[in-house]
Amino acid sequence: MKQCWKKLGQIYCPATAGRHPKLVTHAANPLPILLEGDIYRIFFCGRDASNRSSIGAVDIDIVSRTVVRDHFEPIFEYGPPGSFYADGVSIGGCYTVSGLQYMLFMGWQTPLGGQFRGDIGRLVLDTDLGLTLESNSPFLGSDPTDPISLSYPWVTTDDEGNYLMLYGSTLTWDAGNGEMLHVIHLATSVNGHDWARKGAAVPHSLGIAQAFSRPTVARTENGGYQMWFSYRGPNTKYRIGYAESADGHLWRLDLENAGIDVSASGWDSEMIEYPCVFDHLGVRYMLYNGNSYGKTGFGLAVMAGER
Repeated sequence: MKQCWKKLGQIYCPATAGRHPKLVTHAANPLPILLEGDIYRIFFCGRDASNRSSIGAVDIDIVSRTVVRDHFEPIFEYGPPGSFYADGVSIGGCYTVSGLQYMLFMGWQTPLGGQFRGDIGRLVLDTDLGLTLESNSPFLGSDPTDPISLSYPWVTTDDEGNYLMLYGSTLTWDAGNGEMLHVIHLATSVNGHDWARKGAAVPHSLGIAQAFSRPTVARTENGGYQMWFSYRGPNTKYRIGYAESADGHLWRLDLENAGIDVSASGWDSEMIEYPCVFDHLGVRYMLYNGNSYGKTGFGLAVMAGER
């Protein structure tokens, strides 16, 4: 079945005046947490003048698409020198274990003269929606399955209550065509804390879709799984792609069925990336970024035919 997202427009771009110096530009990787009614606190990644990202937030009524409250101070900041998140924090997704909600993130390190690397960290989402780092060590770091760099984790569950984590893993910095090979891997957990890595989950396509990022997963009416993500090939800019799975473990790539693309002009005319799909009162929405990796803020789309 062909999908189609109806774009509802750009709903947030950070104002420059009055902002904390660690949130002067960008609103990347939007992640919504319901506050009440139609109002969501949307966490995002803003940047300082040196392009290091911290987590900010804005409260938005997604039905009227109006900003209720802009939070000008960071909710969680990148770490001290030498930490696994010293050069930035990029939001993945949230999940709940025994009533406690966690937010997973990619922690950036950018050594002078070397390639960046990422590790996965875990934050506790407090009852007041503050964020507390659980450990100074990565929640998931490099190992033989993920030897180079990890990114953008998203957690969902299967019908037996087991946890499934989809996340990015770098296999090589150059796949022979000048672009990295960064694919989506799977890890599973019974308790949400201890994870078994299973390796590649989503097929890649060299020259077309070989640099993936920020998977977001939703369930279908018949119990299957749908995934949207960013992807690019060599010398191309990000687009949003799509894959589907019957069990959440093995996925079929279906790039032509993402149902959303760049606009003819405006804030999302050059690239679209970092999707986040969520359901609200029976309606399926997508938050996503546009040009310049979120420098133009984020927009909202709705599955066609729903609203």
